[in-house]
Amino acid sequence: MPDWSYHSLFRPLLFRLPARTARNWTLQAIGGLSRVPGGTFVIKTMGHIELPEPLSTELAGLTVPCPVGLGGGLDPHGIAQKALAQFGFGFIEIGPVTVQPVHETAAAIGRYGEQEAIAYPDGYANDGLDALARRLGKGTGRRLPHFIRLRPMPGSTPREALSQQQELLARLAPYAAGFYIDGLDEGWSLADAAAYLAEVRGMALAAAAGKPLLLYLPLHLPQEMVRQLAEAVPLRSWDGVVVGDAMCEAGQPSIRVGGAGSLEAALSQVRLLREVLGARSTIVAAGGVHAPQDALALLAAGASAVQLHSGLVFAGPGLPKRVNEAVLYERLRETQAPEPPSFWASWGWMALLGIGMLIGGVLAWLIAATTVLLPYDEEFLGVSRSVIRGFSPHLLHFMTHDRITLAGTMLSIGIFYYQLAHHGLQYGLHWARTAVYTSCAVGFSSFFLYLGYGYFDPLHAAVAVMLLPMLLLSLRGWKDRPSRKPPSLTNDRIWRRAQWGQCCWVVLGFALAIGGLVISGIGITSVFVPTDLDYIGLSAEQIGAWNDRLIPLIAHDRAGFGGALLSLAVAITGSALWGVNQGEKWLWWTFLLGGLPGFAAGLLVHIHIGYTDFWHLLPLYIAVLLYAGGLYGTYPYLVGRAGHLLHEVHKGQDSQLAVKKF
Repeated sequence: MPDWSYHSLFRPLLFRLPARTARNWTLQAIGGLSRVPGGTFVIKTMGHIELPEPLSTELAGLTVPCPVGLGGGLDPHGIAQKALAQFGFGFIEIGPVTVQPVHETAAAIGRYGEQEAIAYPDGYANDGLDALARRLGKGTGRRLPHFIRLRPMPGSTPREALSQQQELLARLAPYAAGFYIDGLDEGWSLADAAAYLAEVRGMALAAAAGKPLLLYLPLHLPQEMVRQLAEAVPLRSWDGVVVGDAMCEAGQPSIRVGGAGSLEAALSQVRLLREVLGARSTIVAAGGVHAPQDALALLAAGASAVQLHSGLVFAGPGLPKRVNEAVLYERLRETQAPEPPSFWASWGWMALLGIGMLIGGVLAWLIAATTVLLPYDEEFLGVSRSVIRGFSPHLLHFMTHDRITLAGTMLSIGIFYYQLAHHGLQYGLHWARTAVYTSCAVGFSSFFLYLGYGYFDPLHAAVAVMLLPMLLLSLRGWKDRPSRKPPSLTNDRIWRRAQWGQCCWVVLGFALAIGGLVISGIGITSVFVPTDLDYIGLSAEQIGAWNDRLIPLIAHDRAGFGGALLSLAVAITGSALWGVNQGEKWLWWTFLLGGLPGFAAGLLVHIHIGYTDFWHLLPLYIAVLLYAGGLYGTYPYLVGRAGHLLHEVHKGQDSQLAVKKF
């Protein structure tokens, strides 16, 4: 459920449901997907999550892939943690967990869209120690480190809490990378809280030796009490501190996550803790992150890492990826960019392959618009085009229609390949490499579709032989490099509009892929659909009876067009899924220029030959609407004023980010 589908399709529906129902349905859906074979691959593919080495972060002595964690309250029963782990997180919080289950009440969860806040009537609901130990004992199915948040039963006295924490530590130590120690919102006195923390720390050193121990501070804890606590408890002796994500009243089970004031409260707590703890202690900020700029502000204030909870509900599941991109940009922009590889080292060969496809598309269009058949086609058939025209006036027009649509598709492929090479491969972008090489693999493989009917096209084979070495040469010396372009930092109107545009492009890509598969399948099986035969005015049997080689030739054209369309669809889908980032003008122009030849060929040739059956052209009309919707929706984000504002936003962050270099 990437952002483009979440904001355009799912969120409008989910937000019409009761919050608890929407949460459970969502978690069960993505959790179920992650448990089927290939499910996690699908999730990774849709988001193309990359965690480059510069994002690696030390957290309480542990090295995590990135400084973005998943808060435990989002999935209290662990239904979808395997799926959520694929969203770009570096670590996961599990909990709170108590020795006995804390059951959810019948009261509704409050979800306040304008405030971007969630109110849980039972904020400490969990399945209890026994259930969690059984679940962890079976394995989590993921490699991310998890920190277990240990909490006393609501209403416990300090002595009862100590006994419970001892049991929790003993049972869960084999499964945890580290622990968060909770319990300071039970309304205890400062002396009782300090004694409790001192004894819990001693228990943890004995029961979970070597496991990081972080103190969990409620977000609503007054700063004066934090200062007093720091004086009463040697906080620097702990491995770190977590600033919680919930606001609540002491001793009350209801909590509020997100909303007005949560980010400001988290920033204040982080600044105070950094002042008290010094530069080296770990601080995890778990509240208030609803946009990448929120995370940057917390990191600049002194946080070592952030955790996400309500931000995933309101900003969407792409938030961890966007935060990582923002952090990566800040970490890299002060370093010198490596020299791009030479034209002849790798990417240039793919650019030449794209140019080759453009030249081939132009030649194919000229042939289809004039002679239609090449000499070896006529030799294979044993008849000339004039004889075919005499047999059926529409038959040669039908072949023109197949060959011009193929030519237009080749031109579109050439534009996409050149652009992906020049703007993606040259700069080591992994997503661009995945898109273009997967498309190439599909395109070159489609050559063998001629086996379905046995017609071997020597020109097609010669072009493939010429282009294949360019593909192989482009593979040399490849090295992934993270993007150095500034990412989007806010969830503004332009960004939300772009999600709709991106959704149009992704749907277009998948639709074209289905179309390519269907056309290829028809080409190597029945060859014609009913509207084709209605246009030609003959049955397949009549055509075959007149010349038994004519159908294999048409089948070759159809299968070739289907394979080319599928190849183009892969390039479009990969670019739409992974390449839409603020200010990437080249991608918008790639879609505009890359789409024009294919759509122009499809529409104009049908009009020219008079093959205008509505149902036959309906998929093309829908594709044009999706194409136009994508261009319209993404223009401000990729090309318009948003691209200029982006640099101003980052410039405005500089004064804050100067506080701390990541």
